[in-house]
Amino acid sequence: MKTAELAGNPAADPAAGASTGSGESGDLLAALAGKQAARDRTVAENTRRVVLASFGVMQDQKAGRRRSRSLALAFFLVVLIALGPFVWRVADDLIGGEHFGDLATQFSLWACIVCPAILAAVLVAGFARRRP
Repeated sequence: MKTAELAGNPAADPAAGASTGSGESGDLLAALAGKQAARDRTVAENTRRVVLASFGVMQDQKAGRRRSRSLALAFFLVVLIALGPFVWRVADDLIGGEHFGDLATQFSLWACIVCPAILAAVLVAGFARRRP
């Protein structure tokens, strides 16, 4: 097939010119000649930008979740280290036959109850303050 026939030139092929419109064959010729490459490149560049931006957002969200988990684990370990001696003292006193009425046992027991309650209240207040 000749280029003139693809373009729908009736002078080149009288039988084919009557059946196809010049608009359709012009689009076909432009597509075959690669004249729409700039448009395809623009679409590809826009798509690439959107995909890269979405990937960046997903990476930021993943880093935020990882940071939150790390902070929660660190906080848990700090609380465990801070309250560990009190828990050990209470367990040792109660196993050793001490009574609840002893001052040291009562103080350690109250520390084991009150400190986690205060820490939980601070966490809840901080969480509620951060949310709108």
